Amino acid sequence: MNSMTGYGFRESVVENTQVSVEMKSVNNRFLDLNINLPSFLNPLEAKIRRIVSEKVVRGKVDVTIRVKDMNSTARVSADPQAAKMYADAIGEIARALGRSDEVPLSLIIAQDGVLTVTHEYDAESYWQRIEPVFDEVFSQFLADRKREGENLRRDLLAKLDVLDGCAAFFREWQPKMEEKFREQVTAKFTELLGDRVDENRIMSEVAAMLVRYTINEEIVRLHSHLSVLRKEFSDNPVPGKRIDFICQEANREINTIGSKNQFTEVGAMVINAKDALENIREQSKNVE
Repeated sequence: MNSMTGYGFRESVVENTQVSVEMKSVNNRFLDLNINLPSFLNPLEAKIRRIVSEKVVRGKVDVTIRVKDMNSTARVSADPQAAKMYADAIGEIARALGRSDEVPLSLIIAQDGVLTVTHEYDAESYWQRIEPVFDEVFSQFLADRKREGENLRRDLLAKLDVLDGCAAFFREWQPKMEEKFREQVTAKFTELLGDRVDENRIMSEVAAMLVRYTINEEIVRLHSHLSVLRKEFSDNPVPGKRIDFICQEANREINTIGSKNQFTEVGAMVINAKDALENIREQSKNVE
């Protein structure tokens, strides 16, 4: 089980290139992957997206990569013909204005097209330097999500233990309901009829109440949902979406038990069950 929050960062110099990689993520229903690269490294985006999406299923993930060459990659070329044309034109203007000043070289080379600066970038060559730093940060990021995921799993299992206890209480209480109903019905008939109580009438009334208020089917389904939930915690590496769905089903059974309940003891346990289940649902929003 992994958390959807994680962080990793590393800055290193590889072959005279300073490489900085940062990865961070927060909760999101689906995978929302944002990759921030210098424009000349855009050809690497598809590769990085594939690597991350193979390991990460859910979460808003931001990957930021920065590179800085310690040695310049600039290539400068000159256009002497353009420089001469600029010098001639500027000199002509100077003479027209009655000035004989020599045209400064700095003015000429500042003109467009006289000097051209280009940078030679090979994205795949840069990837050879970025990859070891990226791999280290990605491992750090995944380990952070896993570590937090283990904390979440322990908390979820503790809440599930509470739910299992509530479900066991409901199962133990179910046989007691018939006796409680019998006591209530007998007391009511005795109050009205005294010694003329009809045992068959009591049994009929008790049976009618059991049909109306029995929670046996809900208990069976609740136990089933909790069993599936525990299996998700132990076997499914990315159970987030499934947890939420199963919790909805379990909540339906607990609500039905609460609506049918006629006893204070059961009502208190329904509240405990709903509280534990709500905690699980909230925590599931942090699980991948």
